[in-house]
Amino acid sequence: MRPDDQLLSIDELARYLAVPPKTLYAWRAHGDGPPGFRVGRHVRYRWADVQAWIQQRIQAGNASRRVV
Repeated sequence: MRPDDQLLSIDELARYLAVPPKTLYAWRAHGDGPPGFRVGRHVRYRWADVQAWIQQRIQAGNASRRVV
């Protein structure tokens, strides 16, 4: 478990999500993916934001499978 305020680099987040770093850059360009921010020339992601984004994706996936 990581502290909620820990910052992740693009490479660290890509490894965690098991996606190529280029995918994260593409998500950022299209406004998808977890919210990130710039620190100088570098993009960083807060661990808490990544976890919230994952939870939203899980909930959205579960909502689309519900039968009314």
